[in-house]
Amino acid sequence: MIELTAAEVAAATTGTLHADGAVPVTGPVVVDSRQVAPGALFVAVAGERADGHDFAAAAVGAGAALALTTRPLDGVPCVVVADVEVALGELARTVLARLRTDGDVRVVAVTGSVGKTTTKDLLGQLLAPDTGADAIVVPAGSFNNEIGLPLTVLRATPATRVLVLEMGADAPGNIADLTRIAPPDVGVVLAVGTAHLGRFGDVEAIARTKGEMVEGVRPGGTVVLNVDDSRVSAMAGRADPSTTVVTFGTIPSADVRARDVTVDAGRARFTLVTADGEAPVALRLVGAHHVTNALAAAAAARRLGVTVEDAAARLSTATPLSPHRMAVTERPDGVTVVDDSYNANPDSMRAALRTLAVMAGRTRRSVAVVGEMLELGDAARVEHDAIGRLAVRLNVKRLVVVGEGAYHVHEGAQQEGSWGEESVFVPDLEAALEVLDAELTDGDVVLVKASQGSGLWRLADQLVEARA
Repeated sequence: MIELTAAEVAAATTGTLHADGAVPVTGPVVVDSRQVAPGALFVAVAGERADGHDFAAAAVGAGAALALTTRPLDGVPCVVVADVEVALGELARTVLARLRTDGDVRVVAVTGSVGKTTTKDLLGQLLAPDTGADAIVVPAGSFNNEIGLPLTVLRATPATRVLVLEMGADAPGNIADLTRIAPPDVGVVLAVGTAHLGRFGDVEAIARTKGEMVEGVRPGGTVVLNVDDSRVSAMAGRADPSTTVVTFGTIPSADVRARDVTVDAGRARFTLVTADGEAPVALRLVGAHHVTNALAAAAAARRLGVTVEDAAARLSTATPLSPHRMAVTERPDGVTVVDDSYNANPDSMRAALRTLAVMAGRTRRSVAVVGEMLELGDAARVEHDAIGRLAVRLNVKRLVVVGEGAYHVHEGAQQEGSWGEESVFVPDLEAALEVLDAELTDGDVVLVKASQGSGLWRLADQLVEARA
């Protein structure tokens, strides 16, 4: 973060200062006391499992210069605010505005029901060679909410030239709130799907929320829209007249498009086509659905000056950077583990199962280990049932359904076609691991996929480490 005094932090957050106003805050902004460095600002977030206020004194003892709290704390220099999360966002908004006034920093933001983190990671790899590693800030993992996004913004310094942000939403108004903190110069919308359907109520509400990105772009900025998704392409009508709309997709009318797409062993190849030329791309990422993410990243990077040749070359060398996202491990015993256990919704689950089928082909056995997809509301039973039926249609050879919340995947598989013992339901991770340890053999390709809250990522870790 840029250096601020305690008084400047108080002013930015409209908080009450309980410290020497001249105290400099020179270190990082953190919500975890274990990450404190000298001069840090410790933000006392009250979470479900722990209250940051309980760790504020320890944070100051470890070198934090100041804490952001909702109440005064004995012996802790702090700024007291009504709502820590809101104040954190206001601090990030103020710091970014100052950086824009004093220098040349451009913000690229990505939203969508699927693919946000991968696209963000691709953007970082496309842009870093031109900016230099010290001049670009890209969030680690999925820092895409009202806490993670401000923390990412506050990593920026006067040397930062590009700030890549991921913007998530689980309720209407979320994207509008995040774009208010960090108005994008380039805003990307990937897709409208059924993630968090239980909270939104219907897909149209999700589309309206994702479209808040279009309205949040700075005047004179650029909106990058997926023309293959009709709900996304329709968002062009919400753009300010000063905004440039750039489309990407596989149809001929897209400004940035993929032509001649082929998939070999789960990895896509295509020709990247733009008005300025074309170049071949061979993705190292596993899954045909990553063509969409690659096109989005290329379209945004082009607006920031990356040539089509460089974009294609960098896409072809880009690697997965965030854990548990289509991470492929070849075990010494001949088993291939595809770990996509970070999160799941019906759209990403379908894409992962199709990728599994392609990777296994006709010569290897496909094994899908599936857990619950959370936050689907009243649609949960139908959506889980549909995934089980799709597994049968894709000829997945073995389906292991884990946890009561995912039971209807097993039920759907049993009711589809002539399946018998191919699907098994187990109550927990331990039972799933027992089945897999007994059954996995040389040549198997095993996919692990579920929402993060189901904990299936622990099983994925065990499978990767089992025969390492």
